[in-house]
Amino acid sequence: MHPILSNQERLAVYLIGWLVFGLLLAAVLALPHDFSWLEAVSLAVPLTLIYGLICLSSWYVCRVYPLQKTPVAQVLAVQVMAAIITIFVWGLLGSGWVLLLERVLTITGFRSRVLAKAPLMIGVGIILYGLTAAVHYLIVTFEASKESEQRELQSRIFAQEAELKALRAQINPHFLFNSLNSISALATHNPPAVRAMTLRLADFLRKSLRLGAQESIRLEEEISMSLNFLEIEQIRYGSRLQIVQKIEDVCKDCLVPPLILQPLIENAVVHGIAHLLDGGTITLEAEWRGSVLHIHIENPIDPDRPRSRKGGLGLENVTKRLRAIYKDDAQLNTDERDGAFRIDLWLPAQTNLGLHRPVPEAEPARLPE
Repeated sequence: MHPILSNQERLAVYLIGWLVFGLLLAAVLALPHDFSWLEAVSLAVPLTLIYGLICLSSWYVCRVYPLQKTPVAQVLAVQVMAAIITIFVWGLLGSGWVLLLERVLTITGFRSRVLAKAPLMIGVGIILYGLTAAVHYLIVTFEASKESEQRELQSRIFAQEAELKALRAQINPHFLFNSLNSISALATHNPPAVRAMTLRLADFLRKSLRLGAQESIRLEEEISMSLNFLEIEQIRYGSRLQIVQKIEDVCKDCLVPPLILQPLIENAVVHGIAHLLDGGTITLEAEWRGSVLHIHIENPIDPDRPRSRKGGLGLENVTKRLRAIYKDDAQLNTDERDGAFRIDLWLPAQTNLGLHRPVPEAEPARLPE
């Protein structure tokens, strides 16, 4: 639909503009004393408003022949032809209006005086059509720019969604690879453990597929999945693998991306506990301060453990997902010192009830420098 006709405010502004043009034209007719003010206003104002409505048709011409894609000569030829047709239609309607005024107001010689002003009226009509076409071209350009921005935004959203899906798709295969290695290590000397590990692995995958398809889940659900993963690993490591939780109750309803903690817990097991003869304890803490959810994971490490050439896939995956979902509003830091590996994760604190719900007596929250 025409952008002016589709909006009442725009239409009102448009008609007011043409009303002003009509009054100016009436002044041009009346000041030389060729017409009285009553004759001039009765002639110019209605005809100008009618012409303004006829000129709305130039919108469709501008749409079909946009400046960016049409040669200048063709644009000029088409617009000149459209202007001639528009003025011709206006002239026919104007003739009828002049005859009506002459009869109603019983004005002597009115028709002949109007005919004498025909060149002036045609010139004004050409100018006003040109202004209307220029305004329409501005609207066309603006809408094309807006549509281009929307397409670009949609492309970015689709690319972001594709990236998130790809990152999610990497989680289970990577986890399965490590789990199958664990099952293989147990197969030769502990078949019952293999069976128990396989069953728990199936339960974990079933839950991860259900929750992993969601955009976000409660932190309590995410921690539950991480504990299920640790139950699987405890079959292999036994008492060597322990976990301590310090989760504030208010944090349990916080929304987090699904499977955001599992790769971090897995990293603590594979690159930490697995290299220690006596094993160790993984510490998982969560606190809500102001508008930030802070999650801290810590595990002991062997300083002399073999190191991979690249960073862990799990940490890299989590970092990319955070960047894709939260941009600069989330952060993941790692630190290794004093025989421990620490991960600090900061996320926007939000629940289903709203964003950034403050915690009573909470210190002002901010991401680390």
